[in-house]
Amino acid sequence: MSLPSSFMTVQDLSARLETGSLSSTTLVEHYLQRIADQDSRLHAFTEVYAQEARQLAHSADLARQAGSALGPLHGIPIALKDLVEISGRITMGGCAVYRDRRSSITAELVQRLRQQGMIILGKTHTVEFATGGWGTNTQLGTPLNPWDPATPRTPGGSSSGSGVAVAAGLTPWAIGTDTGGSVRLPASWCNLTALKVSTGRISTQGIMPLSTTLDTPGPMTRTAGDARLLYHALRQPERINLIGGLSSAARPRTDLAGLRLARLPDNERAVCTPDVLAAYDASVEVLRAAGADIVDVTLPYGFAEVVDLNGLIMNTEGYSFYAELLDDPAQPLDEDVRARLLQGRNVRAADYLRALRRRQTMQGELAPLFDQIDALLTPTTATPPLPLPEVDQTTGPAYYTRFANFFNLAALALPNGATESGLPLSLQIVGRPYNEELLLDIGEIYQSHTQWHLRTPPQTAE
Repeated sequence: MSLPSSFMTVQDLSARLETGSLSSTTLVEHYLQRIADQDSRLHAFTEVYAQEARQLAHSADLARQAGSALGPLHGIPIALKDLVEISGRITMGGCAVYRDRRSSITAELVQRLRQQGMIILGKTHTVEFATGGWGTNTQLGTPLNPWDPATPRTPGGSSSGSGVAVAAGLTPWAIGTDTGGSVRLPASWCNLTALKVSTGRISTQGIMPLSTTLDTPGPMTRTAGDARLLYHALRQPERINLIGGLSSAARPRTDLAGLRLARLPDNERAVCTPDVLAAYDASVEVLRAAGADIVDVTLPYGFAEVVDLNGLIMNTEGYSFYAELLDDPAQPLDEDVRARLLQGRNVRAADYLRALRRRQTMQGELAPLFDQIDALLTPTTATPPLPLPEVDQTTGPAYYTRFANFFNLAALALPNGATESGLPLSLQIVGRPYNEELLLDIGEIYQSHTQWHLRTPPQTAE
């Protein structure tokens, strides 16, 4: 029985499991060996559940041999961001104070994974309390972006460990969470595909919170096809979309004919580096050639305004969860995170409630835009991954991503280019709430016309 490629899609792995040309035992052992060989350098995982993973893989193989597999994903390994509770396991939320914190509950999304027979390889590092887009953690260590072995660079956050683990072929896919861009920022800088879902699409029950208003879990994968698989595995039953009607899981589109995709307004391009803009413009032309109508729009609100409002809500709610630790200067916290969340301490209740009302009003004012277009196209990040010494922790990279969280929009990040030195670049596709399926359609069609998602980092060969 041949070994799998570390960068094989889950769609391909599932097909090989079903035909018997690959066993779950071989698959899990392969990834455990990859972790053993490379994670001391990459620092993606906080904990690896090797013994349990091997036992579950053996059980999955027996079930397939007996014709009683739980489904196409039975025996497929996955990694979870260290915010996701598993009863009896350590969940730190990126905080060194919680090194010995054992969960008393199991997250609903873990239960859904287990019901379909997926095998959890372990937990991955996160920015402390999921509060930061650069991906750094001064207390527990920053995962190494695998795309530049010579220069430590931003992996993207807060789902930094999940991004690095998938990018380096330590797991075929992973779960992250996204409150202001935290699955899309690591996707952008690690050459991944990541889906930010609308609120309620995937349960947050049993996930350490940052902002109950804005938090969303989501898939981090190498392809849009795999993102769709994991989204379907995790999503809640269909619900009424107050803006766009009942969501649909109809057969995926095969072309973009009839779709209206909006370009980034000219006044929102100045923050980007030239290589980001060149890759973005090339992506727009790929989508045009695939049949989409590319149109210009005027946004009712600028990205910078939304960044600030999203931050006010996020920091205020985040402070409410972790105030006891944040207020105690003796606690060994990441001081960059402490400074961010302490901004929430001084927000008056009236100002917080006013911000929530303002958000609701702005959502209503944005809704007509998505009556005119099917999606908005933006870069995911304004720069390639930065050298860690150049990071200004008083700023953040979520200029384009917080827009989707604030307006409760669906969004998909896709690899769309590379710098001259090979660093990843990324396209963001933003759609109306609860319209994840259409974004995944666009993503799959885009990836059928490009090969950026097939690239693998240096020093991660088989």
